[in-house]
Amino acid sequence: MSSAATRTTGQEHLWSVDDHLEDILTTVRPLEPIELQLLDAQGCVLLEDVTVPVSLPPFDNSSMDGYAVRIADVAGASEEYPAVLTVVGDVAAGQADQPHVGPGQAARIMTGAPLPPGAEAVVPVEWTDGGLGEGPVTGMRAHSASPEGSYGQVHVHRPAGARAHVRATGSDVKAGDRALEAGTVLGPPQIGLLAAIGRGTVRVRPRPRVVVLSTGSELVQPDEQLGSGQIYDSNSFALCAAARDAGAIAYRVGAVADDAETLRSTIEDQLVRADLLVTTGGVSVGAYDVVKEALSSVADEDEEGGGIDFRTLAMQPGKPQGFGSIGPDHTPLLALPGNPVSSYVSFELFVRPAIRTLMGLRDVHRPTTRAKLSADKALTSPKGRRQFLRGTYADGTVTPVGGAGSHLVAALAHADALIVVPEQDTSVEPGAEVEVVLLG
Repeated sequence: MSSAATRTTGQEHLWSVDDHLEDILTTVRPLEPIELQLLDAQGCVLLEDVTVPVSLPPFDNSSMDGYAVRIADVAGASEEYPAVLTVVGDVAAGQADQPHVGPGQAARIMTGAPLPPGAEAVVPVEWTDGGLGEGPVTGMRAHSASPEGSYGQVHVHRPAGARAHVRATGSDVKAGDRALEAGTVLGPPQIGLLAAIGRGTVRVRPRPRVVVLSTGSELVQPDEQLGSGQIYDSNSFALCAAARDAGAIAYRVGAVADDAETLRSTIEDQLVRADLLVTTGGVSVGAYDVVKEALSSVADEDEEGGGIDFRTLAMQPGKPQGFGSIGPDHTPLLALPGNPVSSYVSFELFVRPAIRTLMGLRDVHRPTTRAKLSADKALTSPKGRRQFLRGTYADGTVTPVGGAGSHLVAALAHADALIVVPEQDTSVEPGAEVEVVLLG
C-alpha cells in the first residue's frame, strides 16, 4: 500500500478517488494459474493461446439428411424426368465403414456423416421420393422401422452442384489455427470450442473467492420479523450479487453484530476461503463503528505490507473507506461504508476492479461515455468532492434517478449508470455534457 496511507490514527489524509483506486490496483495481484477441467474453467480467464490440433470439421461431411451422389448422375434431373439411382447403403454419423458410390448409385446419408468415397455432393431428402416411388417426401423413415430404405432405388427430382450441402474439412477452423487467445474469458461457446478440438483441461487464472459480510446490530435477515429500530440487511445481498456479476465466486456471511470480538472471530474464520474480503458498515467515526477496532487486531501490522488503512476520500457518496491486507496470506480486504448507495457505488469503483484484477483481466473497469444531461434543474455537488449520482442512460442522454441521499435503495434499483460530477464543479446545468459510468 502507498506510504501516504494512515492507519487508525487521529491524522486525516484526504484521498482522491484515483489515488485510492491506484493503491488498490497496484497492491492486488492476479491469482496464480491452475489447470482446470473444462466445466470448472467456466468464467475463468485463459492464460495461454490455444492452437487447434485437428481441423474442424475433421472430414468432409453432409449438412443435410439426404443422398450422397455423383454430379453427373443428377444433372438435368426434374420432377418430370427424375434421375433414378440405385441405393447402395446408409452412411450414418460415427459410422466407420462407408459404401462406395459409383456411377448410377447413391448412398443414403445423415447430417454430420462423412461424405462417402465416390460421392461429390448431397441432395436433400426433400428433393427425392425417399425411395418410396410416390413423389417428393419431407423426411426419411427411421432405419429401425424401415431397414429396406438403405437399398433399392431413389428418384432425385433436382440437380446438385459440386460440393452441394457438403461441409468441407477445416471449413470451421484448420489445424494450426489459433482457437482462443490468452486473456479470453471462457463462456459456454468457448468451452464448446475447446471440447470440439479435443481439449479436456485448460490453464486459467481461477475465479477469485470473495467473502462479503455486513456489520450492524440493527440488521435483520429477509423473511424475519423486524423489531424496533431494525432494518433488513440488503448490503450483503447486493454486494454478493455484484461480486458474482464481476466474475467471482462469492460467499455471503450473515450480518455481524456491532461487537469487535465477534467480528474479529468471523473474519478470521473466513480467511480460509477468501481471496478477497469485503466488509460493509462500521468504517465511519461513530462510537459503534467496530470494523476499525476489530481489523486493527486481526491485521498483519507486524508483517511487511500488512495492515488496514482507514481513509477519507474526496467523493460522495462513499467518503469513509478502508483497504489493506490481513492474515498469514495477506488477503486483501476492502472495508466499505454501510449506507446502501455508498456501499454499492464503492463496490463498483473499487471492489469490482480488484476482483477483475485478481482474475487477470486486461480491462477491469466499467465502460464510460459522455452523455447529455436531461434534468428539470441543475445538479448540485459539494466543492472538492467527486460526486456519483444514479441515472438512467439511453441514446446519448442520461437522466438522474432519485436524489443524492446514500440511503435511496429504490432509486438505485432503477439506475443503470452513474453520473460523474468532477471535484471542481458545484453545479451542472441541464443539457450539459457529463461523464457517465455504464453499469449494465
